[in-house]
Amino acid sequence: MGRKFEVRKISMAKTAGAKTKVYSKYGKEIYVVAKNGGTDPQANLALRRLIEKAKKDQVPSHVIDKAIDKAAGGAGEDYVPARYEGFGPGGCMVIVDCLTDNNNRTITDVRNCFTKTGAKLGVEGTVGHMFDHQAVFAFKGDDEDAVLETLMEADVDVTEVECEEGVVTVYAPHTEFNNTRTALVDDSPDIDFEAEEITFIPQTESVVSGDDVATFDKFMDMLEDCDDVQHVYHNAVVERE
Repeated sequence: MGRKFEVRKISMAKTAGAKTKVYSKYGKEIYVVAKNGGTDPQANLALRRLIEKAKKDQVPSHVIDKAIDKAAGGAGEDYVPARYEGFGPGGCMVIVDCLTDNNNRTITDVRNCFTKTGAKLGVEGTVGHMFDHQAVFAFKGDDEDAVLETLMEADVDVTEVECEEGVVTVYAPHTEFNNTRTALVDDSPDIDFEAEEITFIPQTESVVSGDDVATFDKFMDMLEDCDDVQHVYHNAVVERE
C-alpha cells in the first residue's frame, strides 16, 4: 500500500457535553449490534469487539450495560444504517456512516454539513470505490515477516503487513477480522492492540491546505455534532501552518 495507517481514536472529550455525544454514539451502536446479533458478547463477536473498543475509549460500564439491557428488552428505536458519500473541503473524498430512525432528518443534517462548508454531497458509489474496506490491527513490534508467517500459517487472507517506528500494522479484508485477531492473540496472548477495527482505507490521499483547512475543520466538527453520524472516513492530509 505504501502508506502508514493513521490510528484514529476518539479523543478524550474536554467537556461533559462532548463526552455525552461520544457515549451516545457508542450506546446506539452497541444497542443495534446487540439487538441484531444477540446480547451475549461470547456468542456475538461483533458485540464483544465493540464493547472492548468502547472500554478502550473509556466509555463507562453503565452506558454499555444500559444499551445491552435495552436491546434485551426488545423495545426501543428501530435504527438502520445509512451511508453518504461526497467531496469535502479541498476536494477530499468523504464517507459518512450513520445510524438513524428517521432518514429524512439524517439526510437533511448531513446535507447541511456539506452545503454550509462548500462541500458536495454525491450519490451512493461516488467515492466509495476509492476506499478499501479493511480490518486493521496495529501493535508494538518490529518483525513484520514473523507476523506475516503467523497469519499465513493460520490461513488468514491477509492483505499486507507493515512495520514503521516500532509498530506493526496488519491489513486484511474486513471479512477476515475475527480470523486475523484470533491468529494474532493465539500467537501472542499478551498482545496489546493500539488499533483493532474495521475501517475504510483510502487508496489515494488529498492534500488540504491554506484556507481550506479551517473549512475542513468546521466540516468535521459539524458532522461530529450530528447525532446520527457514527463514523467519518476521508482521504484528507491536512497541512497546517
